[in-house]
Amino acid sequence: MLEELGVPYDVVILDIAAEEHKKPEYLAINPMGKIPSLMHGDKLVTESTAIVMYLAETFPEAGLEVSSSAPLRNEYLRWSYFSPGTMEPAIISKAMGFDAQEYKPFADIESVVTTLVSALDGHEFLVGDTFTAADVIIGSSINWGLNLMPVLPKHPVLTQYWAQLEQRPAWQKVADTMPGN
Repeated sequence: MLEELGVPYDVVILDIAAEEHKKPEYLAINPMGKIPSLMHGDKLVTESTAIVMYLAETFPEAGLEVSSSAPLRNEYLRWSYFSPGTMEPAIISKAMGFDAQEYKPFADIESVVTTLVSALDGHEFLVGDTFTAADVIIGSSINWGLNLMPVLPKHPVLTQYWAQLEQRPAWQKVADTMPGN
């Protein structure tokens, strides 16, 4: 998201295997020990979606937020929160081998895919065919579900959507700096 905004930033990489996210220095920043956390001036923001939404709102000149008065604000909010509220639990439950029928509060992975495919089929992006912060959020989860915790079916609409997001200069720059690349 910071690359999409084109603003300067510093990255601090924590070694999860060494449990650096559970050390007192990091727990002072985020008592949950969850990653990521964002320090922007004197403001601390945690939770991935909150970070993306905060940044979109803080840097409106980038055009990644849909304003509260815009006709498609409802779609922007829907897709921004679909990932942490519906998609990520479905990915995790599928990866952990939970039966979606048994855990009724959670959507099953097939329903998540059907919903996303319906929204994306024939569209370049999720909200009015304009790239927004919602695409950053959903795109990240699609990458996670296709590549990092591969339980999302490789539906052509999802793989095409991810392929186009992956070609964005901001993603390319970040991908080139990831460990192992």
